Amino acid sequence: MPLTEAQAHYLFGVMRLGPGARVALFDGRHGEWTAEVAEAGKKRGTLRCLAQAAPQQNPPDLWLLFAPIKKARTDFIVEKAAELGAARIVPVQTEFTNSERIRQDRLQAHAVEAAEQCGGTFVPEVADLVALPRLLSGWDSGRRILWADESLAGPAETLAGLAPGPWAILIGPEGGFSEPERARLRGLPCVTPISLGPRILRADTAACAAITLWQAALGDWR
Repeated sequence: MPLTEAQAHYLFGVMRLGPGARVALFDGRHGEWTAEVAEAGKKRGTLRCLAQAAPQQNPPDLWLLFAPIKKARTDFIVEKAAELGAARIVPVQTEFTNSERIRQDRLQAHAVEAAEQCGGTFVPEVADLVALPRLLSGWDSGRRILWADESLAGPAETLAGLAPGPWAILIGPEGGFSEPERARLRGLPCVTPISLGPRILRADTAACAAITLWQAALGDWR
């Protein structure tokens, strides 16, 4: 298989690999494969697939919906969501969202790197930024939303009584949701508000905590 210029630079310029070196490959659909370097150059190269090393391992059907925050913390959320097993990541524009735009391609690259680092064979799609009203207007009610509601700060919930199936976790911005947004969320039958414990968490911490709770109760950590 031919390499892109960026891939060739990483393997041969950064990792200093040469012909005959073995690498692990995955494309998100066919598991992990062992390959060897057939041709190495400064801006291009070729790998030869040898054998499948591990089967494809897909995450459970869980989406993360979150309001982007500062650049480094948004990167953190995407990286950890990929590591923890989110199947899709959707940045959401709310009334109090600090960031009005994102670099979807850069965040997608962070998801790829996270999958590589944790030995995964699946890379979640990072969607482009979408406004909360638009997201909710087109929402499929068959996918339930677990809303981390900071106003419910108190004992963390176990989620043991929730039904399995397609889910999404919703994390708000640093300033929380506006009252009109909160009223709309409360009025949707597919939304389940939960507490993440007695302390109000930062958005990046809340995303990790909520995914962990869901994975332990309904995901592939059981």
